[in-house]
Amino acid sequence: MKKLLDNIDSPEDLKQLSQGSLIDLAKELREFIINIVATKEGHLGAGLGVVELTIALHYVFNTPTDKLIWDVGHQAYGHKILTGRKEIFKTNRQLGGISGFPKRDESSYDAFGTGHSSSSISAILGMALASQLKNEHHKHIAVIGDASIASGMAFEALNHLGETNADVLVILNDNAIGIDPSVGALKKYLTNVKKGTAKEENIFECLNLSYSGPIDGHDLDHLITELQRQKELKGPRLLHLITTKGKGLQKAEEDQVTYHAPGKFNSKTGEKITYSGENHPPKFQDVFGHTIVELAQSNKKIVGITPAMPTGSSLKFMMQKFPNRAFDVGIAEQHAVTLAAGMAAEGLYTYCNVYSTFLQRGYDQIIHDVALQKLPVIFCLDRAGLVGQDGPTHHGVYDIAYLRCIPNITIFSPRNEVELRNIMYTAQLGLNNPIAIRYPRGRGSILNWQQPFSKIELGTGVTLREGKKIAFLTIGPIGNIVIELAEKYNLGHYDMRFAKPLDSELLLQIFDKYDYIATLEDGCKIGGFGASIVNFANEMNQTKNITVFAIEDSFIEHGTIKELHEICGLTKQNLEEYIETI
Repeated sequence: MKKLLDNIDSPEDLKQLSQGSLIDLAKELREFIINIVATKEGHLGAGLGVVELTIALHYVFNTPTDKLIWDVGHQAYGHKILTGRKEIFKTNRQLGGISGFPKRDESSYDAFGTGHSSSSISAILGMALASQLKNEHHKHIAVIGDASIASGMAFEALNHLGETNADVLVILNDNAIGIDPSVGALKKYLTNVKKGTAKEENIFECLNLSYSGPIDGHDLDHLITELQRQKELKGPRLLHLITTKGKGLQKAEEDQVTYHAPGKFNSKTGEKITYSGENHPPKFQDVFGHTIVELAQSNKKIVGITPAMPTGSSLKFMMQKFPNRAFDVGIAEQHAVTLAAGMAAEGLYTYCNVYSTFLQRGYDQIIHDVALQKLPVIFCLDRAGLVGQDGPTHHGVYDIAYLRCIPNITIFSPRNEVELRNIMYTAQLGLNNPIAIRYPRGRGSILNWQQPFSKIELGTGVTLREGKKIAFLTIGPIGNIVIELAEKYNLGHYDMRFAKPLDSELLLQIFDKYDYIATLEDGCKIGGFGASIVNFANEMNQTKNITVFAIEDSFIEHGTIKELHEICGLTKQNLEEYIETI
């Protein structure tokens, strides 16, 4: 039997349905998302939680003339399906397919590109003010979650919005969870609002927003009635919805953290599909998580900080073992960095664990609050390098470049799990300056990784193999692809480990011994590790031929890491082709 969803390729098609049939459409849309994500993978829980809201928004408002922004964008799968991308939704997050996040050049219905949190209110306010200046009359809607609205940027935008007369509707999608459960005083306030026990004054009304709610975000009829009312209103306003992340799939409702992005699962039962077989090395994030617990057991001055990613960073292990010394500060990277600086100023060994791409949000704090004051904050940068299907908003390829120009900072990238443990151990022995330890998403290469700790001398590289004619200088786990080639072609292979400071003594020996130098990194070419080697050579008046293998000056799309390495020319085959031309 033909389904309602089969006939919908745009919001105009949606508007042809009777309101009474929309409940059936919601069920079909959930099933469609579940069936695709079960096999293709992606973000699940967030999208399931806003199915009714997605339908209601496109049913009531005149998108894309009316502007709609989905904060972060994890929840926008239903939006994509209803706005002309149903037939290609199976390509979601795959190389050459549609993005897992809203993207302006993908559809006119994606009013603003998102991927990082808390930007939607600023962007929609900018659009609304622009409409006023152009004497245009559009509606402007931003959908933002309870975790994202607690971020500093969202509050900055609310503060500005409240003093304007901009026609902006902020929809607060309150499900008490981001990727991990929401934290902080605002979460407690919103919980009290839902219970009816909040203080008499409403925080959003105090910010001069017209407040409505809270209402059940899964009650389609009520939602449509309320959105139709909101459509007739003017000025800044906030609609508070209560939803359930993972709604419609029992497993996703029961385990909201895991089913944020569960990997492959059975679409009928929700059971995750696991693969048995040989043991695998651990994920780098888990090496970090278990190692900080191990170190914290003997060093009571160790503390851990993460901005809303205790599961993704594996700081959850420390939060379970030492709850008073591990802090989830919410989506607040700027605060996380300066909080770490304050703790370091008081003599604590502060491990600030942030995804590489998210640390970009705390850049001024790294310079002003940490490096300028020579505070020995230990930045643990997870997801460094290309991260795969999450695409350009999440690739951690700029950290070496954006950190290398900052005085007083050390940058280290371990080639394997043992080196990650050893640099974490070294950092708590006492540093005079901050250090950034960058490591990738995914697994390493060593099964027996829990080896005794060993101190690493700062600014020193390692000779993995001496050879003739060509020397490869590598940094990070991507350097492991050179090992086999070095044996085959009698190459020199040096794991430099530190992008800053460079091991100048070792470098001078290398330049003296080899005719050709090649560098390899999983980061951007401009300002990266290879660029630092070229700079060093120029300063030393070295004239050897240097080839830099790194990511060129363009944003890299989504795909598997293997596919993206091929696109970027960072594969064993690319290196072999270079070697054979010499």
